[in-house]
Amino acid sequence: MRRLPPLNALRAFDAVARQLSISAAAQELHVTHSAVSHQVRQLEQWLGKSLFVRHASGVRLTAEGQSLQQAADHSFALLETRCAEIADQSPIAEIVLGAPGSFLSNWLIPRLDQFETAHANIRVRLQTSTTIDDLQRHVVDCLIVSDRNWPTDVEAVSLFEESVGPVCAPDWPHDIATPMDLTSQPLLHTSSRPDAWANWAARNGVEPALFAGGRQFDHLTLLLEAAAAGLGVAIAPALLAERELSQKRLIAPLGFKPSGAVFAFCTARGRSDKALQALCTWLKTESVAYGKAGNI
Repeated sequence: MRRLPPLNALRAFDAVARQLSISAAAQELHVTHSAVSHQVRQLEQWLGKSLFVRHASGVRLTAEGQSLQQAADHSFALLETRCAEIADQSPIAEIVLGAPGSFLSNWLIPRLDQFETAHANIRVRLQTSTTIDDLQRHVVDCLIVSDRNWPTDVEAVSLFEESVGPVCAPDWPHDIATPMDLTSQPLLHTSSRPDAWANWAARNGVEPALFAGGRQFDHLTLLLEAAAAGLGVAIAPALLAERELSQKRLIAPLGFKPSGAVFAFCTARGRSDKALQALCTWLKTESVAYGKAGNI
């Protein structure tokens, strides 16, 4: 007799571990939030270990949870593939793609239907993510993020060169004609890019320390909303602020300049996966077409 916890509890855990959200897992499984919470608690009691740390914006995996997620992900994927083979169906490959929320909403989501139409056997699950750590911890299968230097265990395929600049509301009451004009104005920062202002200042020949003060926001999306609301001047990549700029909710008074970083499609080095290769090829093709259209 196999000594395993209830299958429903494992399914609930797998969904929460992939989504890092009980609410999102409940929607995926078509059950209530309390039902998923009950199944996760039942599994934790069976194991005698905590699998998640709860916080205001969702959950994160403990070390034991990460270990179990890897096993569950492999096992469920194997079962799904084998059952599809037995049923004489083409197995569906699911890819968890992480990227900044602004990139997902502004650029990827409007195009994603094209990819899934061309690759009916691949399902892409999107997750807001901005750190390589999520890729290394197997929270996502692949990641689109901007950086200059990549860890040795990560393979990065360049998609877009990053250009960065200050953005503010169209009716911002202060003149911005030179970088020095910004040193006396309220600046907005994001914790996902804590050195963005300093790096931009250095590239424009201004002392970075003059750009240290101002309000902090957790995510770039909130940063752009704050700038559009007139709370200050934000610093952002042109690609991620594209929608707000096209809608005239933001302007870029000094334009955008290359930061030296690139947006890249990142995977674990050495991972051989046809679905990931197909997604990477499509993204590269789309990024080239986007650039040729004069957008970057």
